[in-house]
Amino acid sequence: MANRDTYTVRIEGVTRHLPLFAVSPQLRIAVLNLLGDSDLTSAAARGLAKKLAHVGVDVLVTAEAKSIPLIYHLAIEMNKPWVVLRKAYKPYMGNALSAETLSITTGKPQTLYLDEKDHALLKGKRVILVDDVISTGSTLQGMRLLMDKAGAEVVAEAAVFTEGERAQWGHIIALGHLPLFTGEEKKEVKPKKAKKKKSAQT
Repeated sequence: MANRDTYTVRIEGVTRHLPLFAVSPQLRIAVLNLLGDSDLTSAAARGLAKKLAHVGVDVLVTAEAKSIPLIYHLAIEMNKPWVVLRKAYKPYMGNALSAETLSITTGKPQTLYLDEKDHALLKGKRVILVDDVISTGSTLQGMRLLMDKAGAEVVAEAAVFTEGERAQWGHIIALGHLPLFTGEEKKEVKPKKAKKKKSAQT
């Protein structure tokens, strides 16, 4: 891989340098990829388990695929069952529930599916929605819609990191926040402040 600018994060004593990738000519993001990183995944699960210890929950829920290792380790830490919402329907999923959302990656509609076997596990239960990074909230919205269809109560939403406009994700239980970066420089995008109106009084 070519040399890239990075953004350093530290979770439960584990340090990683996240590569910055361009999503447009003037915008770059720090990419968190837990797949294949056992130490970081375990650390993230430990950290989230501590923050979620006060939440009364029955089941943990995520959407495939990068968050699967995270929810597996988190379920072990919290001693709770877990459910993965799928992004493609398979015949063995039976009478699956579905919800459509817009994928930020492709810009196209994306459908999430809840396997028929998991209906009973979720109906009437208290659930926590889990993701690795919450940026636009599109996947999160799809998960919420499916939980409503399944008759589950969402009691908390959690992620390793939030990203983008920090104030938008104040309700998310997270271990940190990933800033956005502009252009070719490793420069954080700062939220624009509203201009103060001049007083009409003299």
